[in-house]
Amino acid sequence: MYTTAPLRRMNRAGVQLLGPAFVAAVAYVDPGNFATNFAAGATYGYLLCWVVIGANLMAVLVQYLAAKAGIATGRTLPQLCRDHFRRPTANGLWLQAELVAIATDLAEVVGGAIAINLLFGAPLLLGGTVTGVVSFALLMYQSRHGQRPFEAVIIGLLAVVLIGFSVSTFESHPSSAEIVDGLAPRLDGTASLVLAAGMLGATVMPHAIWLHGALVTERHGKAIRSTEGRTRILRATRIDVAVAMTLAGAVNLAMVVLAGAALKGTGAASLSAAHGEIGDKLGQLPALLLALALLASGFASSSVGTSAGSVILDGFLQRHIPVAVRRLLTLLPALVILAVGIDPSRALVVSQVVLSFGIPCALWPLVRLTASQRVMGDLVNHWATTLIACMVAMIITALNIALSVLTLRGY
Repeated sequence: MYTTAPLRRMNRAGVQLLGPAFVAAVAYVDPGNFATNFAAGATYGYLLCWVVIGANLMAVLVQYLAAKAGIATGRTLPQLCRDHFRRPTANGLWLQAELVAIATDLAEVVGGAIAINLLFGAPLLLGGTVTGVVSFALLMYQSRHGQRPFEAVIIGLLAVVLIGFSVSTFESHPSSAEIVDGLAPRLDGTASLVLAAGMLGATVMPHAIWLHGALVTERHGKAIRSTEGRTRILRATRIDVAVAMTLAGAVNLAMVVLAGAALKGTGAASLSAAHGEIGDKLGQLPALLLALALLASGFASSSVGTSAGSVILDGFLQRHIPVAVRRLLTLLPALVILAVGIDPSRALVVSQVVLSFGIPCALWPLVRLTASQRVMGDLVNHWATTLIACMVAMIITALNIALSVLTLRGY
């Protein structure tokens, strides 16, 4: 007699392999995304929707390669760089990765502080401190209960962000025709190029590239020791990355669309101003959902960013410092920014531009290592995959060079 029990068991087993990409995906919907995407929509309407789509497609490939490297080698990307690159190169990569980690935490903590201020009226410095404490608590939860419960918490916070923007975007009644028109690649002056670079930096996050292999190796450490296990994990990882990045891309597109529909022409240049305008135009529920989504994003992405910092230090220098010390080191610059009164939304956008410079430093080593038969063995990239990855890396590098020139010229 035919039974579906074996199929159900296979499906359950496949679902249980999912999760690491969702943790990495949190980096793609962090408060920096809120700032750059809302700035794009408020300033240019739907014009830069194509940047979100293009960046997300790049992210799918990049995160898959980052996970694949971990599956093939059982090593994190920082460890692989230390193993296969000359010491000066590895040390240089470590230094820039640490700077990226600081810029990342700046965005997460400042975003959480803004959300707490919007929800409760608390001072930004207090909100930033609360965000740091909550992210530390999440990391302690992970160390005590393991990665799977931590993944469940992060996915839950990601769901809050997704639901919040789904409802708010629906309430804004965007123009479908204008959204489609915004998918055609084009810019509107140098300011839009700078903003597009910031959106790219906020989407293809360098610390997520460094982290993803560690998430995979920690979750599937025993399974990836065999050829059969690596093949099974790799198939599940393709689904994991595709689903997680699709959801993250949908959230980012919803941000731009919401801002384009509700904020264009309002002059709402900050998240606080955007929150107020959305409340006035769409009602208090969408405004509340926006603030809750920002808060969930700040909590989740801050803990993930600190975890990435630990992976970077452990991999490049083979040194481990307590999570509490790591949390404090990356938290302090953000608290200083909040304490001296620098415009938090401006700080968010600038941090994303800084992050865009860190992408090539993580991406080129990843492409080189995954294209090496000696490193990857049977899971070495197909030549076509390597070609596409090189094209992605060249596009990102060229954009960063253009951004450097424009920045020096004062744009």
